[in-house]
Amino acid sequence: MAFRHFLIGAVAAITALPALAAGMLPTPARTASEAAGPYPLLVIRGATIVPGNGGPPEGPVDIVIRDGRIAELRRAGTPGLPMATNRAPAGATREIDATGMYVLPGFVDMHGHNGDPDKAADPSYAYRLWLAHGVTTVRSVPMFGSDVGRALSDKRRSAAGEITAPRLFLYQTLGAGADAGWTGGTVDTPDKARAWVRWAAGAGVDGIKFFNRPPETPAIDRAAMAEAKKLGLGTVAHLSQTNVAEFNARDAAAAGLGTITHFYGHFESLLKDRRIQSAPATYNYNDEQMRFGGIAEIWNQIHEPGGAEWLAYLDAQKASGVTFDPTFNIYSASRDLMRAKNADWHAAYALPSMTAYYESNRDNHGSYFFDWTTANEVTWRNYYSRYMRLVNDYKNMGGRVTAGSDPGFIWQLWGFSYILELEMLQEAGFSPLEVVQSATINGARTLMEPKGLEPDFGLIRVGMRADLVITPENPLQNLKTLYGTGFPRLNEATQRTERVGGVRWTIKDGIVFDAPALLASVRAQVAREKAAPVK
Repeated sequence: MAFRHFLIGAVAAITALPALAAGMLPTPARTASEAAGPYPLLVIRGATIVPGNGGPPEGPVDIVIRDGRIAELRRAGTPGLPMATNRAPAGATREIDATGMYVLPGFVDMHGHNGDPDKAADPSYAYRLWLAHGVTTVRSVPMFGSDVGRALSDKRRSAAGEITAPRLFLYQTLGAGADAGWTGGTVDTPDKARAWVRWAAGAGVDGIKFFNRPPETPAIDRAAMAEAKKLGLGTVAHLSQTNVAEFNARDAAAAGLGTITHFYGHFESLLKDRRIQSAPATYNYNDEQMRFGGIAEIWNQIHEPGGAEWLAYLDAQKASGVTFDPTFNIYSASRDLMRAKNADWHAAYALPSMTAYYESNRDNHGSYFFDWTTANEVTWRNYYSRYMRLVNDYKNMGGRVTAGSDPGFIWQLWGFSYILELEMLQEAGFSPLEVVQSATINGARTLMEPKGLEPDFGLIRVGMRADLVITPENPLQNLKTLYGTGFPRLNEATQRTERVGGVRWTIKDGIVFDAPALLASVRAQVAREKAAPVK
């Protein structure tokens, strides 16, 4: 039983075990209460825009959207003065009054999974939470384990606007797809890896997720990366500890890897006075508390931040063009378990099955707090200090950093965890405008570069897809106002604390999603399941 969920969600995708999504519910069709459009002509009036390219806010601006793309950005006047006469055209199919509001490009979550039959069997649960927090594009790594057919179906239906879901880029693990036509079984040789990549490209898969663990070997991964580059598939790796001593982040980037997700492989490339991380003789990788407690103990076994070795490593990574997708949020419970368990959103938005999944036990991946101590948390805080420094230094020297959340594990819930990731990028040293850049155009470029294409989303710019986030508060002033639970602020007139903020509308391909309505539907779903008789 131990690690059943992890094995199905990760290793089983490699070894062609039964598909994770077999017990998942169907993804329901989009409803009128959730979204409307796209429209022949949609006008967003009087907004302050944050373009996503690092440029400052500008407003008021009227955004004119025709058939799902930004057609015009009309400067609507001077702040504090009457509106100018060159307003957007009358007769719009729909107008949104965004006076006093902020509009950002739709967010790109570069590390996404959906639920599974035990913790969240309704795939729309995750999709609604993502959209309610402004996430319009998700890289699935993977979305439904080894069930490639199910993921491809949702990708097509989302692109057609048939379901309430972000745009999906599907990255699958080597050997997945027995349900969708792959007949080669386990990928255990370089030749078979190349064959699987050719099959995946033909099936509509966008990229490969590597786990760097058996049956993968460095030779297999190198072969798959080379074939992927030929065929326009992207690559991302979780560089597991089982093979990291022979294939770390430096090795993977040199081999042509597109993205390093999580922290694995970075500090193993920076070890001082050793080649392999020191660990207790009693260490057992299959004990998840040892695995996750132990990884952070590398923090003081590496070359010092800012030193020659540190900078040489980052220079080499930048020269390779590899993207860092740090996923700070997903392990943040390790440095403060009480905060993660008692986050504002769990009471109303976490399904009871999710809460049961999170609670410490030896069956569920990421539920590893069996005897979590102050010493564990202090070690993780030390680790985060250096890991955040590494990522910020990479950004400062021109390396690309994206925002990914890896939701559904370790007390991190879809959508909410993405906003936490943005907060933690700021904690790492990113300015708010740099956070927005990482969350938008950096992700879009990373997804489109393997295809040899310029992204048509990720910026507020004429000609781009109308992927937008409209917020009543200024997120550059306080990223916390993006949470679906809002932000508590004292009303000076009443001397009472009020909840403000949240996303008002999320727009994907010109389809307008009502974020509060999506959140209300999730709250209702959670309330129903809590009230249901215990089986």
